[in-house]
Amino acid sequence: MTITYTARVANARFCGFSKLLLAWKGSIYKVLYKEFLAFFAMYTAISITYRFFLENDQKRYFEKLSIYCNHYASLIPMSFVLGFYVTLIVNRWWNQYTSIPLPDRIMCTLSGGVQGGDEHGRLLRRTLMRYASLSALLILRSVSTAVFKRFPTMDHVVEAGFMTREERKKFESLHSPYNKYWIPCVWFTNLAAGARCEGRIKDDNTYKLLLEELNDFRGKCSMLFHYDMISIPLVYTQVVTLAVYSFFLVCLIGRQFLDPSQGYPGHDLDLYVPIFTLLQFFFYAGWLKVAEQLINPFGEDDDDFETNWLIDRNFQVSMMAVDEMYGDLPKMERDRYWNDSNPRPPYTAATLFVLRKPSFQGSTFDMAIPKEDMHFQPLEEIAENFEESVTRNHNLALFNRLLGSAPSPTGFMGGALRCTSAQLQRLTRVSSDPSFSDAEDEEEKSVGRNAGTAGSMPSGLGLDTTQSTICSCGGLISTCPPLSSVEFNKQVERDGKDEEKDEKIMEKESLVPKIPTHTVQASAGRSPPLALGRIKSQLCSSSATNRSVPDFFSFQPISDPAKVMTPKPQLTNSKAEAVSLLTVPTLEVSIFSENSERKQMLADSQWLPSNGKPQCQCVGLGSEVTGSGSKVKE
Repeated sequence: MTITYTARVANARFCGFSKLLLAWKGSIYKVLYKEFLAFFAMYTAISITYRFFLENDQKRYFEKLSIYCNHYASLIPMSFVLGFYVTLIVNRWWNQYTSIPLPDRIMCTLSGGVQGGDEHGRLLRRTLMRYASLSALLILRSVSTAVFKRFPTMDHVVEAGFMTREERKKFESLHSPYNKYWIPCVWFTNLAAGARCEGRIKDDNTYKLLLEELNDFRGKCSMLFHYDMISIPLVYTQVVTLAVYSFFLVCLIGRQFLDPSQGYPGHDLDLYVPIFTLLQFFFYAGWLKVAEQLINPFGEDDDDFETNWLIDRNFQVSMMAVDEMYGDLPKMERDRYWNDSNPRPPYTAATLFVLRKPSFQGSTFDMAIPKEDMHFQPLEEIAENFEESVTRNHNLALFNRLLGSAPSPTGFMGGALRCTSAQLQRLTRVSSDPSFSDAEDEEEKSVGRNAGTAGSMPSGLGLDTTQSTICSCGGLISTCPPLSSVEFNKQVERDGKDEEKDEKIMEKESLVPKIPTHTVQASAGRSPPLALGRIKSQLCSSSATNRSVPDFFSFQPISDPAKVMTPKPQLTNSKAEAVSLLTVPTLEVSIFSENSERKQMLADSQWLPSNGKPQCQCVGLGSEVTGSGSKVKE
């Protein structure tokens, strides 16, 4: 009973669907007109009661109720609930149609696989096909009301010719509390096995193919049965139905036209007939009716499946294929294009426009490319570019591994910035405020300690170059070892034997005279995972302060040591001038061989002493040592 209108909408034209609006069979008007009239009648009754039968006080109360209902009716999620529900119903509807068992594949396999033009061979093929059709009939009789009305009992099935009386007795003798639509399929397999033994089925491959087609046919029968048994959850259907009905029950009161003289917002007109409310009912209630029709397509609605027609068609076609058409072949002849290498069927006058269209060759067939881009490149250049790409990617992978082993960037940068800010403030206070107290010095020490903990620099930066710095007090600080060669995770404290051994090495190398050693711990107690050793130097008589400060301004190696020296402002305070030394730990101070060389270097760097005491400043990457600018005794 499906309504087919495909030919009427084959071509898109102006108002193409408008012709379908006048159809009655299978239309929304036929499905919804009763509910529509009931809704409009109830709305009219409430409107008449409000206008002519209520007193003024009752009208005011009804008006407040109407405004309240209209305000909160929008809280019901109509579009959301109906949209998902109808989508689920449509998908289920089409899946049920594709599950209807069709005999076309089985009949082709039987016609070509079961041999024998005699009476027994013909009987064998027809019986096998009839068993398959009987199984489909039994399952359709179980799920479709139209088929059940046509075959209400098994006697009707026997009278229709789908089952013999002996087969009915055998069918009813098999007792089972479940649906027995599968019994004809078992008869089919047993009969096919006998045909294989008799030689009617030539080989095992054909026998296997026949059973596979039967299993697919039986699987579709089973799927129809399960679609009929497993419905969409009842709660989902109830929610959708209650949402639609409750919404329009509220609209019966909330969409009433109120007295314009009362001045209610949105009630300036009195049109009596709620046109847009009726349209809304038509759309939403019609949407629900669509789901109601499609939820079970095996009924008797206008758009339900034509199951009886399918039974007639399948039975007639399948019997013809395995009986009349078996071995009935037309005579083979040469076709009319036998000697034509380029056969082209003719066109009618209505289809000549197809010949004027060029044949499609592909989306890139007409793409234009500049001639200079069409030349092939030598393979040597391609190989070199490929090697450079591989090398670059390899270096990038190593760099990512180094970054992965580095500490947190937040703690690293935070510690560096805090320590740099504290250093600048201290230098400013020293140069401007002569009363720089020890309390402020202790405060800065605590800042440096925090910076050393958060900003300890590992060797993962990959700086393998060495740096040399110049000490203005007359010493040359030896080349700093690269960060990659610094040993980490060593103990901070050394015993007395190591100290004596280091002093002896320094004396042998004649780098500095015998001076008392003062051990400055680099990041000791502040950055336990990163111990950079000790700095052995005696620059002044004041106490030294060490901070682990990563310096981001001295990553490049220093080729000219004189360029490192920067002029310092002269201090008027008698207090010793603070000196900042930033370098990698384990520093060694050497004395210039000649005093003239020292003076010449000081003159080149435009470094001026202050109060007769030279200043010493060295910029490097590592720890910071501060002290007075007293000259080291030679």
